[in-house]
Amino acid sequence: MNADLHCHSTVSDGQFAPTDVARRAHANGVTLWALTDHDEVGGQHEARAAAEALGMNYLSGVEISVTWAGRTVHIVGLGIDPTSQILIDGLARTRDGRAARAEAIGEQLATLGIPDAYEGALRYVSNPDMMSRTHFARFMVEHGHCANTQEVFDRYLGDGKPGYVAHRWAKLADALGWIHAAGGVAIVAHPGRYAYSQLEFDAFFGEFIDLGGKAIEVVTGSHTPDQYREYADVARRYGFEASRGSDFHAPGEGRIELGTLPPLPADLKPVWERWL
Repeated sequence: MNADLHCHSTVSDGQFAPTDVARRAHANGVTLWALTDHDEVGGQHEARAAAEALGMNYLSGVEISVTWAGRTVHIVGLGIDPTSQILIDGLARTRDGRAARAEAIGEQLATLGIPDAYEGALRYVSNPDMMSRTHFARFMVEHGHCANTQEVFDRYLGDGKPGYVAHRWAKLADALGWIHAAGGVAIVAHPGRYAYSQLEFDAFFGEFIDLGGKAIEVVTGSHTPDQYREYADVARRYGFEASRGSDFHAPGEGRIELGTLPPLPADLKPVWERWL
């Protein structure tokens, strides 16, 4: 089973439309696919239709932005009903404030000697409600401020960096509530990206479990090979099911291409077995 259960389209901050992401996944041998746009389910109908036309199995998905202990965490929901009004309304509330935040990021970058970043980033936005740091990163790479999008986040736009502007996202309890109301399963996305202490991680995973969370991403394009092993151990310790996804946004922007991740460790229970 070549499952890729985390990627993005132009509905949020990906570079390709849902149909084109489906074609890329299929061309790379994906047999079970999920599109998980940030805080938005508007691409789900197109993604499912494209996947089924290509003969791929499909799981509806979403990636919800959460604020926990002052930091941003992402929770993937898989197997959701994208027509759930509770989920749709919750995501709409989460998206509120993105436009004002984007303008503030543009102002911050101007003070750092990068003028017109807001206007430049707008050229990469397909969905006006979904302007994100990734759109700024693409502008900054194009104009030579950084060599690649990862450098943009490392130097300017990551949490606590000079161009970062905080936004209050959903609460963890709200995000899991919306996913469960839509019939889905909640998964911690790329835990290796979060700069929590061991004590904070223990508290976070404990709350996630208490709220009904079931799985974590172990093999993901946002993890290094060492982190594959580290979070496999976390899955064993907490009894989490394991997920796998490239976190693909665009060619050359991540560590891994759609459908090309190594398999999960054999002793872990894949989350997708719930639907097979």
